Amino acid sequence: MTAHTPIKALDIAAIRSEFPILQREINGKPLVYLDNAASAQKPEAVIEALSNVYRHSYANVHRGLHTLANEATEAFEGARQKIADFLGAQNAAQIVLTRGATEAINLVANSFGQTLESGDEIILSQMEHHSNIIPWQLLAQRTGAVIRWCPVTQTGELDYDALMGLMSARTRLVAMVHMSNVLGTTNDASRIVKMARDNGAAVLLDGSQSAVHMPVNVTELGCDFFVFTGHKLYGPSGAGALYASGDWLDRLPPWQGGGEMIADVHEDHSTWADVPHKFEAGTPAIADVIGLGAAIDWVRRFDRIAVMEHERALLDRATQGVSAMPGIQLIGTAQDKGAILSFAMEGAHAHDLAQLLDKYGVAVRAGHHCAQPLMRRFGVDSTVRASFAIYNTADEVDVFLEALHKAKSFLI
Repeated sequence: MTAHTPIKALDIAAIRSEFPILQREINGKPLVYLDNAASAQKPEAVIEALSNVYRHSYANVHRGLHTLANEATEAFEGARQKIADFLGAQNAAQIVLTRGATEAINLVANSFGQTLESGDEIILSQMEHHSNIIPWQLLAQRTGAVIRWCPVTQTGELDYDALMGLMSARTRLVAMVHMSNVLGTTNDASRIVKMARDNGAAVLLDGSQSAVHMPVNVTELGCDFFVFTGHKLYGPSGAGALYASGDWLDRLPPWQGGGEMIADVHEDHSTWADVPHKFEAGTPAIADVIGLGAAIDWVRRFDRIAVMEHERALLDRATQGVSAMPGIQLIGTAQDKGAILSFAMEGAHAHDLAQLLDKYGVAVRAGHHCAQPLMRRFGVDSTVRASFAIYNTADEVDVFLEALHKAKSFLI
């Protein structure tokens, strides 16, 4: 089996055996890890890649001439190429390596943002993660730019008619999540891009969830910027990427200054390195980026559609079971959604539910999920979120449902 022949028939038991942490017990119960939208667990291949860097070939990248520096640089730049291939970018120079999606969005806000003037408009949606809200609010405070908000329907879908109505000659950027971390809703990126193009605006897509749960080809999507983070993609924390189309990276000014991003430094001026290094100041997260490359290699072993179907079956099973329990409000019922299930229970706080589920070894996320505007849209202050990954099973869904039923009986 080659890297170019992805596996369509998923052997979930074999996949699970590659994740050491899944052998753990929590409170005397087998771990059922359903907090994947926050961060996924790591396969042995990623753990070994990190270990091998530090054990055998660690050195700072690029400028060294010795063997270790050359080995580290080759692996580091190899990971950049893997990311480009994974996202369907035309070349690796379109990939800026960052600490994650948050830093990537801040990079665009602080670089592209230097071209904005007072009164220019940025469109966001009510379903955005705080990482795709705060950088734009800070930018608006500095520049006088205006943020306009696209509403979300009762089923948790983007209101495309409202989005069209928000477009104007002053719209400079549409920054939206590709797949919601709370609702699981997959937004129609091509439709968003067309609307923006018709109005002369750029598009940034937050792919933190979509890059994990569905095939992504940024060239086909036509977006200007795409960000994702490695730790949700079975990779290390502290590594992610920004994709920029066309000549955006050449046109935009750098954000952070320091080593690595320069060509020449003089007392009265400096010039910048070629892209993408112009945007990569300082020593990067070398081992973590190499580990992200290993995670992408691991993910690409499996057919993406087969993984989607597996995760969707788990979501459908969980949704059916939760829907049958009285007093539970599902948050996000869009038809086209990823494997994320959020809900609120009448008379019970999400934190209490999560703590009780933990007693049965079930790990879920509880809170506002860094999406407080969305919580207010649905009239809740928090939800419980169960999110599924390639290594989860139907039996684990049943354990979750049984534990939820017991927790509900205890609290209400």
